[in-house]
Amino acid sequence: MNEKDRILQLRRELHEHNHRYYVLNQPTITDEEFDHLMHELQDLEERHPELADPNSPTQRVGSDLSQEFRQVEHRYPMLSLANTYNEQDVSSWYDSVAHGLQGEPFEVCCELKYDGLSISLTYEDGRLVRAVTRGDGVRGDDVTENVKTIRSIPLVLSEPQPPHWPQSFEIRGEILMPWRVFERLNQEREAAEEPLFANPRNAASGTLKSQQSAVVASRQLDAYLYYLLGDELPSDGHYENLQAAASWGFKISQGMRKVRTVGEIFDFINYWDTERKNLPVATDGIVLKVNSLRQQRMLGFTAKSPRWAIAYKFKAERARTRLESVSYQVGRTGAVTPVANMEPVQLAGTTVKRATLNNEDFIRSFDLHIGDYVYVEKGGEIIPKIVGVDVEARPIVAQPVEFIKHCPECGARLVRYEGEAAWYCPNDTQCAPQLKGKIEHFISRRAMNIDSLGPETVDEYFRRGLIRDVADLYLIEVQQINGDGSRTRSAQRVVSAIEASKQVPFERVVFALGIRFVGEQSAKLLARHFKTMEALQTATAEELVEVDGIGDVMAASIVGWFRNEDNRRLLERLKSYGLQMQLSEAQLSQQSDRLAGQTVVISGVFQHHSRDEYKALIEQHGGKNVGSISKKTSFVLAGENMGPAKLEKAQKLGVRLLTEDEFLELIS
Repeated sequence: MNEKDRILQLRRELHEHNHRYYVLNQPTITDEEFDHLMHELQDLEERHPELADPNSPTQRVGSDLSQEFRQVEHRYPMLSLANTYNEQDVSSWYDSVAHGLQGEPFEVCCELKYDGLSISLTYEDGRLVRAVTRGDGVRGDDVTENVKTIRSIPLVLSEPQPPHWPQSFEIRGEILMPWRVFERLNQEREAAEEPLFANPRNAASGTLKSQQSAVVASRQLDAYLYYLLGDELPSDGHYENLQAAASWGFKISQGMRKVRTVGEIFDFINYWDTERKNLPVATDGIVLKVNSLRQQRMLGFTAKSPRWAIAYKFKAERARTRLESVSYQVGRTGAVTPVANMEPVQLAGTTVKRATLNNEDFIRSFDLHIGDYVYVEKGGEIIPKIVGVDVEARPIVAQPVEFIKHCPECGARLVRYEGEAAWYCPNDTQCAPQLKGKIEHFISRRAMNIDSLGPETVDEYFRRGLIRDVADLYLIEVQQINGDGSRTRSAQRVVSAIEASKQVPFERVVFALGIRFVGEQSAKLLARHFKTMEALQTATAEELVEVDGIGDVMAASIVGWFRNEDNRRLLERLKSYGLQMQLSEAQLSQQSDRLAGQTVVISGVFQHHSRDEYKALIEQHGGKNVGSISKKTSFVLAGENMGPAKLEKAQKLGVRLLTEDEFLELIS
């Protein structure tokens, strides 16, 4: 067999194995055998670039290259469904369908309503050609490269038994993040002190919109498909079309049923209201559709939704359990967060035993006592929260929860800043969680970007006494972290990444210092206003608040940070190690005040620069980036396929639109 034929054979085999593993859950080879075949295909494709195929199994790993999403108009509008939370509305919908069909018998297809991100997939000649998000229903983002990394979505359809797939068709469904992946991801984000995703839907949406498809591939998203559209569909029946799609290689829900009566609909709803807790992905209701496509056309649409379908939403799930104790966690900024420790209880598919209590005010609002029976809810938010207390069941000896006065880690007396709901540990130069948190913040991607390190490595180095602050990173040597000598390459990568961080621009160094209340955007404003660390270090509170976007609280925090003797010593060490302590000559020469005092909204897809590059240009010339259009917006930098909602609002408010060329001429 020649290498071209072997490439084609390997592609067919790997597509089939992907389908068996991710869709059917019936693998026939081991992971090791699969990897061996994949590596063989990768090697052959490298030797034969003329045989490149965008739908090859090797394309599922994604790319680290940044991408911009092009907006695409839907051939068929993606309308939302009418929602209801009660059975009376379901009965009324059923009656309206019967009336609209003038007594003609009809079937209803009952399906699970998956809680994810809607997606439209277009196939031509059995190959995936385009994947588009719902967007505003009329047009959405082209996320084809990201969707290719989702293993349960076929890139090339398998040869089916009749009926054969149409030459061109669209299939719609939901992109989902499985519970197990979601929980692991939030554990990683919690360890890194990054904001947690509220639910798998948000996590899936944020992942699919990532500018790097390699990130999407690492998140292990899944997909369930639920609606087929096209001119030459196999059947008039919606249910039957989905069964055909399953034979072509698509992952179709097994929880589907055709019924004829309202009673059968309620039986389906009641069954899944309990059974859905055992599913690997999130669901939030039931979708009911008239099964016949002909009858769907007869019933038609309202202005916003089809008359032939309705969504029944499950009520937020609630459980009752006992509050056993309250513990306290210290974050990177010193904020102390109370956590409720409860008797384990099953809720929305997972075992819940902890819930955040937010702050002291939250505890007081419920008058919480140790031993209370509390109501815990998830609803649309997967992070458990206490929503009530069964006061009548409170034990006589129960003691009220008293917020601690001293840091549980270092013993320092807690402080509460004006306008803040949280209590803080002020001992930011000696409190261990704060020290480790500051290091983790310092090495993060948007700060010094030392990507060879992570929270676990920081914790290990901290325990071993290699690092106590961020400056210690620049003293690490390969032999110190090489262990028994088997980790030389990884140790060299760590040391090289630390050395490379000395070239990180000044504004990111300001952000990396971890000054309380100084975020990424504030750090840019400060760096571009003061231009050097020395000028920032000696600035008074009055001089700081003159910078647009810097308020009194932030100014006081900055002044206090630079007054601290430990921080000043740390800064001197960082200077001596060669970090960037001022704007570069190139940055200084490119700065101007051409956009001073102007707020700019960016929308659309651009030819000359990426959106991030345009944001940098706006800031470089004294302007301010904002996300939404208002009367205060100076102008919109409008690329191709500008969002229709933003376009309409700009026209309504009389905000001018500038093209790329007009904008570049303005700042030139």
